[in-house]
Amino acid sequence: MADYHFVYKDVEGTSTQWDDIQRKLGNLPAKAPAFKPPAYTPEQDESSAPKDQAWFDKKTEEELEDLEDDKDLDDDRFLEEYRRKRLTELREAAKVKRYGSVTPISSSDFMREVTQASAEDWVVVCLYKDGFAECGLLLGCLDELSSRYPATKFVKIISTDCIPNYPDCNLPTLVVYRHGAVKGTHVGLKSLGRRCTPESVALVLCQSEPVLNDGKSGDDDSSREAVMAGVRRQFIERVVKDHEDKDNDDDGYNSD
Repeated sequence: MADYHFVYKDVEGTSTQWDDIQRKLGNLPAKAPAFKPPAYTPEQDESSAPKDQAWFDKKTEEELEDLEDDKDLDDDRFLEEYRRKRLTELREAAKVKRYGSVTPISSSDFMREVTQASAEDWVVVCLYKDGFAECGLLLGCLDELSSRYPATKFVKIISTDCIPNYPDCNLPTLVVYRHGAVKGTHVGLKSLGRRCTPESVALVLCQSEPVLNDGKSGDDDSSREAVMAGVRRQFIERVVKDHEDKDNDDDGYNSD
């Protein structure tokens, strides 16, 4: 009589007793975990989301304005005050013009980019020429200052494009504009301190006027005081760092 061997195949995804024994003996690979769909999480309705500070922080200025007549806020003085606070912050931030770099301009741009722009903001113009080390040094300082004080406009223009026959011996030159008029002129690096650093340039620019503006310091007087205090601190920090670097270089030299 023929010997028949029957193989029992269980429902896919389940395990037979024989398979379990074989897995324990190491004759079969471990069984793959059964598929389990992720739990269903219904999407939260925006109207039912809790109104808290985090909820207000995600809103745009227009959306906050639309909430002025929201009935849910009528009975919650704290949230209504927070809505107004956020709205004020967004409006103030929108007023701040952010330049953040030294923009190259040509003579045809001067009226628009300098004279007209200075009606609202301080504009610092650098007259320069390529290939002059002193100009490169000053422009490096202005790059740093423009990022620190993005509400002040910095531009650069080739000297002879701005003023025909302008003497190279006067390079670089800084001209400060406000309300369409020249408020200050600084000719050559010597006019910007013994060492041309971002801090020394900032101190010269703000000696009498609040030329540098980060957009956060309020009125002109408080802006100038805040800038000067920050510049003095940065100046001291740079001097200390330079001395530390010099001491480390001297120690390295002596150790040889």
